[in-house]
Amino acid sequence: MGGIFGVASKESCTFDLFYGIDYHSHLGTRRGGMAVIGPNGFNREIHNIENSPFRTKFEHDVPRMEGNIGIGCISDSEGQPLLIKSHLGSYAITTVGKINNTEELIQRAFRHEHAQFLEMSGGVVNTSELVSWLINEGSTIPEGIAHAQELIDGSMTLLVMTREGIYAARDRYGRTPLFIGAREGAHCISLEEFAYSNLEYHTVHELGPGEVDFVTPEAFQPMIAPRKEKKICSFLWVYYGYPTASYEGVGVEEMRYRNGANLARRDNVHPDIVAGVPDSGTAHAIGYANQSGCHFARPFVKYTPTWPRSFMPQTQTRRDLIARMKLIPVSTLVKDKSVLLIDDSLVRGTQVLGTLDQLHESGVREVHFRPACPPIMYGCKYLNFSRSKSELDMISRRTILQREGSEGSRPEVLAEYSNPDSERYEGMVEDIRKQLGFASLRYQRLDDMIDAIGLPECDLCTYCWNGKE
Repeated sequence: MGGIFGVASKESCTFDLFYGIDYHSHLGTRRGGMAVIGPNGFNREIHNIENSPFRTKFEHDVPRMEGNIGIGCISDSEGQPLLIKSHLGSYAITTVGKINNTEELIQRAFRHEHAQFLEMSGGVVNTSELVSWLINEGSTIPEGIAHAQELIDGSMTLLVMTREGIYAARDRYGRTPLFIGAREGAHCISLEEFAYSNLEYHTVHELGPGEVDFVTPEAFQPMIAPRKEKKICSFLWVYYGYPTASYEGVGVEEMRYRNGANLARRDNVHPDIVAGVPDSGTAHAIGYANQSGCHFARPFVKYTPTWPRSFMPQTQTRRDLIARMKLIPVSTLVKDKSVLLIDDSLVRGTQVLGTLDQLHESGVREVHFRPACPPIMYGCKYLNFSRSKSELDMISRRTILQREGSEGSRPEVLAEYSNPDSERYEGMVEDIRKQLGFASLRYQRLDDMIDAIGLPECDLCTYCWNGKE
């Protein structure tokens, strides 16, 4: 996924920018970047953060990055922010999102005389560079942003920094959030609302879908009004969001408590202990334990001082290794016990096998597994949630293929497998349970998950579970 942060201040913005970006580290995977405008013009730094935290890579840059306006990012893809010089003037741009029609947009640009893009490893083009090309087709930056949003198939939230201020734009359907905070003499823009609370900013505005605002030290000015239709990513509450985060007025931690409670209401097992896979599974497990009356325990402790997040590396084998290495079992808690284990999701099924092995090595009697969301049926088209190169990487789709053959890819068949009240769904879940060796397996239902979020279903993106855009 990724996160973005910007500051426009009457005084130096550098330290606020540094710490605000750092508070998005839970969303990032590969690179971090900062850009400021100061007395000597633009100044930018980009570093690889795959195996080192953002803070350690940038703390030596901060003292020499003087400026009163700045933007930055934690990125799960290419390096950014980018510095652009065009007929609209000089600006810096940073983006969060995914473009599905990249090649179509590149060919569109090539139809203009002398268009070119820097080619990176693997022949790909930097997303922010492509977005900047689309923006430059406009006669003003706001017009260009609106033009880009109309052409992009996918999702694109972005910041464009000029010498006068920052243009903040939320993607057309609001799949990712964007907040504006204020304090005396300064405004900030942030994907995560909590990222600026310790910097003494308070929220003054949450951008709507497709909204574009211009932010200066003194104020923020709406440039393009928000659209009515909204599709914010449900996974922000289930998995991606930090426990202190809040989106559309719904807190992440509170949603996870409600979600776990909803899981418990439909369950019929009576384990000795209820546990969550750290970190994002823990709050769901607390909600389950509180509702069911079963004891909550921590059979795993997460060792975070040196191990990065398990989805950072590019290869699945290395992600699985890191997922195992960072979880240390507390054997005395699970020996001869029945454990109900809750994780945020069950995508490929590879990491949970390592977790299950650790529990069995610790002497657990049986493991009941409860993903906190429904079976994932489709790869994310909007936020790079999954790195899967094929939907057959997902254990649900592999299982459907085994059961149905080529018929399993038909939309009407997939719709039946997405229905928790159908026989096909029950058969798929039982096959997955047998493959992974759980005593029982029960996924969260989509209607119960939506109930835990508390927003209308029409305002939520649920594409990865039911294929509905």
